[in-house]
Amino acid sequence: MRKTTAASGKIDVMVGWCGSSMRLSRSWMSRHPRRALSPARIWMTRLTIVRCALPLGFALLVGACQTTPVANAGFLTSYQGLQTKEGTLRVAVRDRRDEALASQIDHIVIEPAQLVPGAAGEGLSAEDVAKVLGEVDRQVCYELSERFTIRSGADADTSTVRVAVTRIAPTEPVSSGAAAVVNVFIPGPVGVRAPGSTGGLAAEAELLAVDGRQAAAVAFARSANVIGMDTPSLSRVGDALQFAEVFGDQVGDSFAPEDRPVRPIPTPDPCGRFGSRDRPAGFLTRLVTGLYVPEAEGVRPQ
Repeated sequence: MRKTTAASGKIDVMVGWCGSSMRLSRSWMSRHPRRALSPARIWMTRLTIVRCALPLGFALLVGACQTTPVANAGFLTSYQGLQTKEGTLRVAVRDRRDEALASQIDHIVIEPAQLVPGAAGEGLSAEDVAKVLGEVDRQVCYELSERFTIRSGADADTSTVRVAVTRIAPTEPVSSGAAAVVNVFIPGPVGVRAPGSTGGLAAEAELLAVDGRQAAAVAFARSANVIGMDTPSLSRVGDALQFAEVFGDQVGDSFAPEDRPVRPIPTPDPCGRFGSRDRPAGFLTRLVTGLYVPEAEGVRPQ
């Protein structure tokens, strides 16, 4: 039995869509043999083949688009025991968890994300960096609030979460805008980006018990792909901002004990300072423009 992955699932969908289109075309030609040979119909048939070939070719290349792991930034208290996470697509993750120690932790305080010296890519402004740090804070808070009890300050039974951004690779806005236009004419979920225009994010985080022992740690890296489903953006940090959510998801998975279920969002929301968790404006903006717009997504600088 073939193992189903995210990439193979997308390819299956495209194959099904293209197969249906070609079957409909053949059925129509069998019923109208004379009209099937018209120049217009021949042109439409060729267009269908091209429209199928492009996204299928793109999809087959997605699996080869792997993110290169980033070297240790020196932020974590220890890198011992970090293991490469297998089976990840387009993201590089190394993590570890002391299951016994992590299972004893419930109350946590999350320190604001830090920027490792030299992590900001060329041409990024202080405002750009502040947006990435703020988005990392938000996404980490969202995910950990469903696994732990978040407190505003440390006390005798509160563990600490430390986070650092270790690389911000800038997004090239002009090429990204052009990619959004081109992607309108590419059917299916796969799009293209101009080589050299894509950005990325790398970050590290750790969970420290009350006595300072490292209960869990993760090193993360994600780069946008030239061919894939990464949404282009006119922001210089558009890709890094989008990958902050992926990083937050990974922090939650890496820190939470294996048998700890996802909890309902508490009331009041401990992450309420970041605004509403639901951002329909962001989804609609992407749908209409094909672009990731930080303002529509509720991004706020740290």
